Amino acid sequence: MLAIDPEKCTGCRLCETACSIHHEKTCSPERARIRVTKWENEGIYIPMVCQQCDIPICETVCPMQALRRDTKTGALIIDYKLCVGCKLCMQFCPFGGIGVNEETSKIIKCDLCSGDPVCVKFCKPEALQYLQVIALNLKKRKAAAEKFSKYLKQMLTAL
Repeated sequence: MLAIDPEKCTGCRLCETACSIHHEKTCSPERARIRVTKWENEGIYIPMVCQQCDIPICETVCPMQALRRDTKTGALIIDYKLCVGCKLCMQFCPFGGIGVNEETSKIIKCDLCSGDPVCVKFCKPEALQYLQVIALNLKKRKAAAEKFSKYLKQMLTAL
């Protein structure tokens, strides 16, 4: 799973650049499969990418059955031989994880780079990590326990 930690994202957009070079062989962040959403006034940057949902709406609404699950990586892959470019998958994705290449009019989305995401390699603040779901769950539990411990100590000090 591609795990995103928005608190670590600096908004450098290097992930977009690396993705576009890897997939499109050109430096064009607009053609990346990952997009950094910016709220500059608040200083918040959130990388947005396909969540590879367990029950993917995009796959369900595709009239051509052009989306399929890669058994090796778990990524949803677009079969361009079947895709007619209707963009229903893009309209129904609740996370905005599907885009369109304006030059080719083809749908684009994260394919996890065959199990070795390039964006992760170039994310120096480690806002992006490629983890097994179990490892991600453990990491979140540990972070929650640390927060809880901190709050508990504050409450005990206040007594």
